[in-house]
Amino acid sequence: MRRALHDRKALLQQLAHVTAAPHAAGELQLGAVPHRGRAGAAQLSVADDRDAPALHPAASVHDQRAAGLILVKPRRRRDPTMGAMDWLVFEQLDRLRRVQGSMLDAAGLGPAETPYREIHREAGVTLRRYGSGEETGPLVLIVPAPIKRPYIWDLAPEVSAVRRCLAAGARVLLADWQPAPGTFGLADYAERLLLDCLEAAKAERAVLLAHSLGGLFAAIFATLHPERVQGLALLAAPLSFGAAAPVLSAIVADLEADDLPDALPGAFLSAASLQAAPGVFGSERVLDALLSAADPARLRTHLLVERWTLDEFALPRRLVVDLATQIVREDRFLRGTLEIGGRRAAPSQLTAPLLCVVDPRCGLVPPAAVLPFVEAAASRDKTVLEYAGDVGVSLRHVGPLVGRNAHALLWPRIVEWITRLDLDQDAPPRAAFNPMSR
Repeated sequence: MRRALHDRKALLQQLAHVTAAPHAAGELQLGAVPHRGRAGAAQLSVADDRDAPALHPAASVHDQRAAGLILVKPRRRRDPTMGAMDWLVFEQLDRLRRVQGSMLDAAGLGPAETPYREIHREAGVTLRRYGSGEETGPLVLIVPAPIKRPYIWDLAPEVSAVRRCLAAGARVLLADWQPAPGTFGLADYAERLLLDCLEAAKAERAVLLAHSLGGLFAAIFATLHPERVQGLALLAAPLSFGAAAPVLSAIVADLEADDLPDALPGAFLSAASLQAAPGVFGSERVLDALLSAADPARLRTHLLVERWTLDEFALPRRLVVDLATQIVREDRFLRGTLEIGGRRAAPSQLTAPLLCVVDPRCGLVPPAAVLPFVEAAASRDKTVLEYAGDVGVSLRHVGPLVGRNAHALLWPRIVEWITRLDLDQDAPPRAAFNPMSR
């Protein structure tokens, strides 16, 4: 019997946790409770969490039903209308989370982004250019993950990777992912759209600077177009799967291609992530809030990240299927069997200088999900930096982008590496590989 998408834990309570406003004291805590109306249609009621029944995190589905929390699970049905109703619940949750984000913006917890100009737009992506236009340093193309909005790279002036690069004289571009048709897949995100961005910027080569899933896209692109990549810097990017990335494997374990809508709601991805790793996406965030409470600056960054988590981004069905099957389950990229547009993409084709940031304590992307790729890459210039963590980042996975320690200790070395690429582009490549440079 095929496993249901969400039958392993008390999903509805997790959804209520994910859709709740962040830990700001005094904010109205909202929870979304899907339930069945008299006619059997999926409905969404919004209630103040203070009136909701208190359930232990290990409460069974039966306990939730007894408390009036009725689980609605997307699953395969012969009646397509019923399936659409179930996905509508998650789409409504996305809208609710955007409203909550607007409330936090009004409370002063919105991002303080660096000014930019939009220089290219097409279905799936817009291209941002930062700076005055007088910068003469290396061209850097930032490739964010497509799951949430990209301002995590530019959250506030004191924790802005964009500003770090600009201060070093780099010419900074950012691929801002946009809603895309359900037919857009890995070939679009990992090759065609990035190539279009470089063409639009009239750039022969660029340093690709990427985080998380954006790092996977950038790495694939670098193996397909080595002549366009001056350097590849990957922060907490998953590149090896299976036993090396158990959380990511668990997130996609129950996904079935026939179950998915054309646009997979962000709230569903958040719920699936929380279900797969309640520590990484739940309790660690609460602990970080408690540890940040005594430091106003760290607490503010924590709250800014929490606000960012509300900016969900629906993913195209084809991309989700490609990632779940070809990348996570079959690990084709690391194994060298991935094909994009009829061409093989493999670590052995990566010749650009490579820098990877790993976090030994990150539950989502542990070093085992990164280092096998580093070892398999053909690059002669390899650097691995270790991120030791931060308080005040909410999600440890984004710590390399927004943490105080990251900006004090890690980013000066990343920027130095990028600058050195520009200075040494005509020099012979370095042969040394430091497996864990500190």
